[in-house]
Amino acid sequence: MTLRSRLLPLVALLLLPAPLSANPNDWPTWRGTDHTGHANPDQDLPLKFSKSENVRWVTAIPGKGHGSPIVVGEQIYLATADGKKQTQSLLCLDRKTGKQIWVREIHKGNFPKKINNKATHASSTPACDGERVFINFMNDGAVHTTALSLKGKILWQTKITKYVVHQGFGSSPAVYKNLVIVSADNKTGGAICGLDRKSGKVIWKIDRPRKPNYVSPIIFRIGGRDQLILMGCDLVTSLDPNDGKKLWEFKGATTECVSSIVTDGKHVFTSGGYPKNHIAAVKADGSGEVVWKNISRVYVPSMLVKDGYLYAVMDGGAAMCWKSDTGEKMWKGNLGGTFTASPVLVGDDIHAINENGEYLVFKADPKEFKIIARNQIGEKVFSTPTICGGHIYSRVVEYDGDERIEKLYCLGIK
Repeated sequence: MTLRSRLLPLVALLLLPAPLSANPNDWPTWRGTDHTGHANPDQDLPLKFSKSENVRWVTAIPGKGHGSPIVVGEQIYLATADGKKQTQSLLCLDRKTGKQIWVREIHKGNFPKKINNKATHASSTPACDGERVFINFMNDGAVHTTALSLKGKILWQTKITKYVVHQGFGSSPAVYKNLVIVSADNKTGGAICGLDRKSGKVIWKIDRPRKPNYVSPIIFRIGGRDQLILMGCDLVTSLDPNDGKKLWEFKGATTECVSSIVTDGKHVFTSGGYPKNHIAAVKADGSGEVVWKNISRVYVPSMLVKDGYLYAVMDGGAAMCWKSDTGEKMWKGNLGGTFTASPVLVGDDIHAINENGEYLVFKADPKEFKIIARNQIGEKVFSTPTICGGHIYSRVVEYDGDERIEKLYCLGIK
């Protein structure tokens, strides 16, 4: 083998473009690249906006959905569903203008007869690895994961598990190395799977308890190794994301959880709301030790960890701050309204939007609760905002008389 032939593969590898999802100005998956809800702190964002002020563009979204948009490169992807036509689709929009580039219908018909009035048939947030976009939908009594090209071509579709609706379905996929990891807890037992990103082949699959639960798979680097951590079904479970092997598992959560787990590197913080409210700090070493817990109701919005403190926006409209290692309450403040969307941290600011479209920004400061901005965007909001590249992307509902219109706003100073 000549030197040239030996070098060619290396040169080809070096010439491959970096994954788009590695760009700090992108937001390629639920809760961002690292699943923490932390946005790039180096952003100049507007603290004051309205329907006309600091709006870069606004576009109508056909159908209905509560999944958040993801932003990769020059494109935005989000899921939507049309209840009358019974279609579930993925949309692609131009990042600069909001204009629709393509829409791909993924499922048609076979909607369940009933879901919770706060749920939709498109509550999952997509994930992108820079080459493919992945989306989960529950359809025809089962959960399916579909991979699409960046141009909207369906590449593969894999049935994950049968699914019996209790409230709805909203678990989002997570990209990990050569896998896309998906979960679907429900009364039939459900499963969590690692799928090959290129082919959709099931690389590993773990059966789950026969209990309803709504969490998304989250992967963190804890204790020197990658851990895929799930809460709910009355358990806290850590799996090796490479092969699905159980690292540890113990009782430490309620049955039904919606929020995504967070960590400070030593503890994992769980929260749930049925059959009881709970927040718990559990040692992430597999010992099963619950370091502290309380009965605060943080059922749907996910929490945030910053500099040794745990911040939460509670479903009922309060904001809370605890010392993460002891559970000491630092403060409790009133935001007002009811919250479904999760807060997003940008530097020292926490962005939170309630169901009535009131967008608040308060400080991530353990010393005091301080609201620094209060704006109105939309009339109903259930989707978590996406914040990247100096812009806020917020999926909202507005009404023209009795007509419900879903829109995506892009907010920014420039």
